[in-house]
Amino acid sequence: MAMNFRPEHELHKRRFSRNMGLGLVLVCFVCLVFGLTIVKVTNGNVAGAIAGQTE
Repeated sequence: MAMNFRPEHELHKRRFSRNMGLGLVLVCFVCLVFGLTIVKVTNGNVAGAIAGQTE
């Protein structure tokens, strides 16, 4: 008993590409907010915070 699927419609291909683009933009936005948060919390001394230095 073989299951035959209909060929993918062209609209679905365009929608997938649009969704991938939007997903990429959202990931970039989250990374930007995360990076800004890290810099703000460590007062700009990210290397010192990683090394465990305190003020």
